[in-house]
Amino acid sequence: MADPLNILLDHKGFGAIYFDGRLRVMETSPAAQQLLSMTPTQSPLALITDIFPELVGIEDDLQQILAKQESVYHLEYVNRSDKQGQTRYLNLLLLACNEKDRALLVLEDATQTALALQAANQQRYDMYLYRTSIDHRRSQIGHSILGRSSAIEQIIQTVQRLSHVPSATVLLMGETGTGKNLTARMIHESSMAADAPFVEINCAALPEQLIEAELFGYEKGAFTHAVSAKPGLLEAAHGGTLFLDEIGELPLNMQAKLLSTIESKTFRRLGSTLQREVDVRIIAATNRDLKTEIAAKTFREDLFYRLNVVSITLPPLRQLGEDIATIGEHFIELLNIQFKKKVKGFSPGARNVLLAHHWPGNVRELSNCIERAMIFIDGDEIDLPDLVLMTPAASAANAGHQPWTVPSTGIELEEVERSLILSALEQADNNKSKAARLLGLTRHTLRYRMEKHGLEPR
Repeated sequence: MADPLNILLDHKGFGAIYFDGRLRVMETSPAAQQLLSMTPTQSPLALITDIFPELVGIEDDLQQILAKQESVYHLEYVNRSDKQGQTRYLNLLLLACNEKDRALLVLEDATQTALALQAANQQRYDMYLYRTSIDHRRSQIGHSILGRSSAIEQIIQTVQRLSHVPSATVLLMGETGTGKNLTARMIHESSMAADAPFVEINCAALPEQLIEAELFGYEKGAFTHAVSAKPGLLEAAHGGTLFLDEIGELPLNMQAKLLSTIESKTFRRLGSTLQREVDVRIIAATNRDLKTEIAAKTFREDLFYRLNVVSITLPPLRQLGEDIATIGEHFIELLNIQFKKKVKGFSPGARNVLLAHHWPGNVRELSNCIERAMIFIDGDEIDLPDLVLMTPAASAANAGHQPWTVPSTGIELEEVERSLILSALEQADNNKSKAARLLGLTRHTLRYRMEKHGLEPR
């Protein structure tokens, strides 16, 4: 095997195996032995098909090459495992030789090329899955947001537009129970990758002193009980969506820090000097009139405009007309599965009452109403007696509202407001958060009005 062809093949790292008309291996080059992880004592082997079972079935083609009727036969990416258990990919080229009844099999190591092709194909497949997944979730927007009223159609159209802009900041507004959380999730799911995080924080549910630590995280030793470092929800939302529910309850100092983070896309943990980068999409929600809060100096105007890039106002349930029944029927379908019942829908009387009800609790109240009826119903239709609805008077009483009338002698509105604040503080044992809830205000609005009436030092 000292001819120039063998020298050239070995120099270029190609292996060579010669075999005869009976397909018996006659010689193997050192490069071929290395590619096949063979020892010299294993070579030559009996048949070329023992080394490459892939050649079984093409014996006629091999005989034509041996007879010089065909000059070449090619196989790509034949895989073998080496001594370390790693997969190696080989290209095979069968050539006719000048010698009678003798052929040459050339081996080329194509492992790197094969792995690169595999990676490229996997990337294309992953991209295909990503695109089809996003397209599917976008197509489901109209099915996930129930209703066909003009108000609902407008929301669906806005969410569909947002599905193509995964970085847009969104402000959701509307009464409690109108579905702001559901809408936030729909915006996220229709525009982000399936594995992108959706992280929610309720700004009204945490004490003021804990919100910063929860949102931005902290380093070990940042405060008394910080025994170890902890990433915040902002970091947890990296690459996805941070949903700030009840944004109107966020303290002013935190509003400034949030504004800085949104604009710079950087933040610092509590107790750290390290500036960290973060890529998140912000969706905020509130049931308050933020413009009123701005006038009361309890919400930053610059933060409002930064959040209000795209705004969606969720309509109260009482304004949705026939959609009320559509949403109620959806709850029936879900509860039929949960309670293993076969309720078909509403009687005409029950339907009319549902459409006429004021629904102060919005979708949440409707859900509770349907669930209560489904628990006790025995028939296949929800009828009027099955519905337990709060009357407008009961709703007002439950909310702590009383009918007010102005006496004929008139009143001093400022003095009435001052008296109500003092009364609320007395009932709440001077707890401002509790007093604010009794008055239906945010803690910051209460503080502003206390300062206005000289009830708290400026």
